[in-house]
Amino acid sequence: MERIASFQVDHNKLIPGMYLSRRDGEVVTFDLRFKKPNTGDLLTNAEMHSVEHIIATFLRNGRAKDAVIYFGPMGCQTGFYFLFDSRRLSEADAVELLKETFAAGAAFEGEMPGKSAVECGNYINLEVSLAAAQCAYYSGIIRDWTAEKLAY
Repeated sequence: MERIASFQVDHNKLIPGMYLSRRDGEVVTFDLRFKKPNTGDLLTNAEMHSVEHIIATFLRNGRAKDAVIYFGPMGCQTGFYFLFDSRRLSEADAVELLKETFAAGAAFEGEMPGKSAVECGNYINLEVSLAAAQCAYYSGIIRDWTAEKLAY
């Protein structure tokens, strides 16, 4: 079997940031790395889940909602994937959208979206404060990110 592209990246050297993972026709996948792997400094389940709820809600309700295909966690607990339709959003615009969205997540103080047994199968571990803290951290990392910096 062929090794997938993300397995060909040296995770010992990968720094937190935003990377172009792949292009599948019109679908573009960004790899949003929060934590450096192999350090033991991984996102907790509650942090990942909380960020997922806040950012996915903002993206699916935001100015580019028709371009958003998916936002969700990596199984390795080092970040998230963001998939979008490149016919509706350029890579440069996606970078700017993510900067805006994570800044909004850092400032969010309302009720956690989807925090009920009816809306989420694991609503117990959702906390706005965890999402806001991780969004603030990542917002600082990508503050000056550009499309030119998307390469691993």
